Amino acid sequence: MMKQWYSPAKLNLFLYITGRRADNYHNLQTLFQFIDYCDIVTFKVRQDNQIHLLTEFVNVPEDKNLMVIAANRLKSYTNRQDLGVDITIDKKIPMGGGLGGASSNAATVLVALNQLWQLNLTTETLIEIGRKIGADVPIFIYGHAAFAQGIGDQLLTVDIPQYWYLVTYPNIEISTVKVFNDPELTRNTPSRDLDDLLALPFDQFKNDCENVVRKRYPIVDKVITYLSQFAPTRLTGTGACIFTQCKTEQEAKQIQQKLNNNFQVPSFIVKSLNQSPLYN
Repeated sequence: MMKQWYSPAKLNLFLYITGRRADNYHNLQTLFQFIDYCDIVTFKVRQDNQIHLLTEFVNVPEDKNLMVIAANRLKSYTNRQDLGVDITIDKKIPMGGGLGGASSNAATVLVALNQLWQLNLTTETLIEIGRKIGADVPIFIYGHAAFAQGIGDQLLTVDIPQYWYLVTYPNIEISTVKVFNDPELTRNTPSRDLDDLLALPFDQFKNDCENVVRKRYPIVDKVITYLSQFAPTRLTGTGACIFTQCKTEQEAKQIQQKLNNNFQVPSFIVKSLNQSPLYN
């Protein structure tokens, strides 16, 4: 029997880089919130120890795909030889967009197969497995909007306002590794208490990756400059996606129309969510 699971995107409402660690990862303070824009992952359990991704990804070999890595790590953790699965995905979230699509896909695999393989592992155990796959995997397993510290994996639940957003994808993929290795990246923002950060107005939130990305990718700079005329606009994660906060869906549609009249770039309108659709 085939089972379908949602794999949602996220926004980083702010992202501050507070230092670089000895292992070359960076310490962060970031605010994660989900959006109602999802890939759909389908699973068909096998009993023959075989794990197959049936959807082809351009430029990503099957054994390097985080969904396959997640399934294999979960199987290795349980040391069971009878577990297998066929995985297909209806991919909507742009790759290299800063929306966490690959990490979300890996998290969905861990959560879904924990149930479908009847493993009964705790959320904490799944997060520990996910942390070794990618820094953003834990938030998607966690399943609730959160303030994150460390490399983004020390999570504290928050309930924050849910807004409409126009999300713009400037038709480029941006490498997270390249951005975090950029010599001009800000890495010394002082750590602050969550209460102090949440007391700031939305338009005073910042993303420490944004200046470097705007400098390296002129289209990102042009789109942010244009959309900022109408509403608060920022980069999410390391980009390339840009989000514009809107008071209503109608306002988002009006700004999207102006964008379409001036740029040939895809965009979509979403609502932010504190609860992940993965657990719906």
